Amino acid sequence: MAKQRGLAQIFNLNYFSSDLILKNLPFVLFLGFLGLVYIANAHYAERNVRQIQLLQKEVKELRWYYMSLESEIMFNSKRSEMIEKVKPVGLRPLSSKPKKIVVSE
Repeated sequence: MAKQRGLAQIFNLNYFSSDLILKNLPFVLFLGFLGLVYIANAHYAERNVRQIQLLQKEVKELRWYYMSLESEIMFNSKRSEMIEKVKPVGLRPLSSKPKKIVVSE
């Protein structure tokens, strides 16, 4: 019978009097503050993850662009390509060895 009386007291609204609520109010506010900090931290982490993913995608695209430019420059700097580009100007490759100029003092 004593257990039922104790159980009845717990579920009785008079048990949760204003004194009990006011006594534990700082702890409840602290728990609420911790909950807000937890939620804000989760939002901040998600935003950082999205930003990192966007930056990784941008780096990948820039790397592709760099590699395509590098291959284009390598192709255009070949001797045969240079000969074709300077033909309209009237330049042609040397058929003999270059001459060495010696300056004596």
